[in-house]
Amino acid sequence: MRFLCKFYEAVLEAQLIISDQRETMGSMLGVFPHDGKVGGCLAHNPQFGYTPSAEGTLVYFTITGDLDAAMARVPDAGGEVLLPKTALGENAGGGFVSWVRDTEGNKVGFYSSE
Repeated sequence: MRFLCKFYEAVLEAQLIISDQRETMGSMLGVFPHDGKVGGCLAHNPQFGYTPSAEGTLVYFTITGDLDAAMARVPDAGGEVLLPKTALGENAGGGFVSWVRDTEGNKVGFYSSE
């Protein structure tokens, strides 16, 4: 879990809070910083079958600022860029997306308006 948290900390340049919930929920959590509104966390819980995967739902993180800079940090953090920065086009509301495979094999999307 800590290795996966380090990946996201490096790519997003954000400090995650590790929360050991194994005694109450069976989970280890890596909680992303948030402003008291919408937040999120990484959850590791083998008891309930949480298995890293490139299949299934593609979750996107919004990046404030340069998407290229974040994607440049992915390989050094142990991940792989699957889809380089790609323009969505005006019909899709503009902005850019990129997909990566993290250190556990999950496929994750990133979005930036820049």
